[in-house]
Amino acid sequence: MAAGLAADAVVHWRFAPDMAPGPNTPSDVIPGDDLFRGQAIAAAVAALLVLFWARRWTYAIALVVAASAAGAVLLYYFVDFGQLGPIPRMYDPQWYADKTISFAGEAVAALAALIGFFTVGRKEKAESYSSAVR
Repeated sequence: MAAGLAADAVVHWRFAPDMAPGPNTPSDVIPGDDLFRGQAIAAAVAALLVLFWARRWTYAIALVVAASAAGAVLLYYFVDFGQLGPIPRMYDPQWYADKTISFAGEAVAALAALIGFFTVGRKEKAESYSSAVR
């Protein structure tokens, strides 16, 4: 899971400069490069949290970060919404290697975070229950 989030972070950080707003971008829009850097930082922080504190809340954070990014990749691949409030037009109907790496990392991380969310702490609970029954 941490590796998937790391791949997501690296790809988003590398592509952030390419997402900088153009000269005709409205001023009420969040710059795309800021969104990409924000996603990179969120993915890196989520990866570190899960690596160092494997708790339900850290898995929940990792799930939100990874699933929202994977969903955004698919959504903006298939649908051209244009500008959505402060979110710039992010439509990208092309598929390329870095997008595949990012999406695969996000999807694997989301699935692993979901599994982790439902299984973390069960072993300790089962052991404490069995020792209490004795």
